[in-house]
Amino acid sequence: MQETAPTLLGRRELAAWLGFLRVHSGLVRQLNAELEAAHGLSLAHYEVLFYLERAPDARLTMSELAQSVLLSQSGVTRLVDRLVRSGLVVREACAADRRVMYARLTEEGRRAFCDARPTLIEGVRARFLTHFDDAELDALADAWERVRPGATD
Repeated sequence: MQETAPTLLGRRELAAWLGFLRVHSGLVRQLNAELEAAHGLSLAHYEVLFYLERAPDARLTMSELAQSVLLSQSGVTRLVDRLVRSGLVVREACAADRRVMYARLTEEGRRAFCDARPTLIEGVRARFLTHFDDAELDALADAWERVRPGATD
């Protein structure tokens, strides 16, 4: 049985897809540079601190953290290793299951997160949010929710 080649993306589809990729890449690069310059913190580090700060007891299992930041288990391990060396996160063993390891936000990590938060918020607003009115932001949020299940499964 002969398989047919996938249909090429149409002009509109290609413009939407490439536009998303360019904007995402540019925003990540710019926000990362701003956080690094102002706080010595990468956007990936900030994201880990963000999820830990919101978690009960400011801790998540390494598996939960990997799912939150959409990294592989080994990728999040390397990221957490750097945060541990910086004193922003500590590892804690689970008393009930020795195979489970937690990452917990330290007070120093909480301070670093809180110090960096205004920089990120200002950058997100200036570089992204100000380009849309409230109705467009609602439409974007709805669109991301429609796409998210197929992108994060």
